Amino acid sequence: MPANPYLVIANLRELAALTSDANGAQRLAFTATWQQARDWFAAKLRGLPVTRHRDAAGNVWVTLPGASPKSLVLGSHLDSVPNGGWLDGALGVVTALEVLTAIARDTNGRPPVTVKVVDWADEEGARFGRSLFGSSAFAGTHSIAADRVRTDRDGVTLEAALAACNIDIDRIGDAVVERENIAAYLELHIEQGPVLERLGLPLAAVLGTKGVERHAITFHGQEAHSGSTPMAERRDALAAAARLALEIRTIATRHSDSVCTMGSVKTFPGIVTAVVGRCECTLDQRDLDPTILATMYREAQEASLHFATEEHCTVEWSRIWNIEPIPFHTDLIALARQAIADTVPAGTTVPSLPSGPLHDAAEVARLGIPTVMMFVQSLRGISHNKIEDTTEEHLHLAVTAYDRLAAKTLAWMASQ
Repeated sequence: MPANPYLVIANLRELAALTSDANGAQRLAFTATWQQARDWFAAKLRGLPVTRHRDAAGNVWVTLPGASPKSLVLGSHLDSVPNGGWLDGALGVVTALEVLTAIARDTNGRPPVTVKVVDWADEEGARFGRSLFGSSAFAGTHSIAADRVRTDRDGVTLEAALAACNIDIDRIGDAVVERENIAAYLELHIEQGPVLERLGLPLAAVLGTKGVERHAITFHGQEAHSGSTPMAERRDALAAAARLALEIRTIATRHSDSVCTMGSVKTFPGIVTAVVGRCECTLDQRDLDPTILATMYREAQEASLHFATEEHCTVEWSRIWNIEPIPFHTDLIALARQAIADTVPAGTTVPSLPSGPLHDAAEVARLGIPTVMMFVQSLRGISHNKIEDTTEEHLHLAVTAYDRLAAKTLAWMASQ
């Protein structure tokens, strides 16, 4: 018997009612509401022939033992951003549990290989600014020294928040033991963008997650009186930054799937009567192709130097963070496309899209574990917002296609 989309939607609405308020979902990681969501999820396991444990980084693993220890892992995350939506992250976990339940039912509780569901800890990074916390510990890319001193807006350190949840920050690296015998990882997620809606399509196979170049850029000019300084003699740091902000749009649009964002601009002295002497800004660039990403980074640097010179300023760059593009497994991408084609009406186009947002799947794929994601359409392309939504029709298709993807992946694993 296939997975039940009606039950998935009912459970998602139940979880939303339990862990949301008038402003949206409040399942911020390492808080009481997040733990309430996890307790709710644990209660849904009653009667299933599974075990449940939490690893050293706080990731929760549900295991349906199979005839072989070789494992298919299905997962996502239950944590949310503040005032978030009802689907982001939770859709993947709740659907994964329903697919596992269907597999247990169809195999009398003993599938040919082991099947696991994982709820990754703090995918969002909304509280401490550290995205992919649990999955990076699993992948061995964590940074305890840097993470230890991260604080939330109330001054609580990440180390203290973890300790309150009985997680020892010095032991999070022990989560790598969970990698053993994992043969494939599948994740279902809302698109969080407008592409599928614009195409009029419900589902997509995901090619991988885009690489990210994230930098702080500071233009230095000269503070001067706004009334007495002639325009031709100004060294206006904001003027140089503003020209770069417009140019990065041109840089991005040379490539079909690239995005560039100058998301923060601070001026000094920041008063109406002074020419800006210093302007600090941030730049975020993303693409799935590492060559394109490197080209955009070089072009942005060259443009900043050009505009600084023309505005009689100087410019300096410092890297905030970067991650390489993470492509998903070609065989599993093909299986995802087949699963979608088997689910949508005949003749419907099955697109393959890159993911601009990062996901836990990227950390899994980074290890060489065969990985793929499936996207379902987001209405208005909006996520991280209480109005985030997907039609029930498309949610039904997503659950069915993901269930079929799991079945195809199990057969693929058997053939390896």
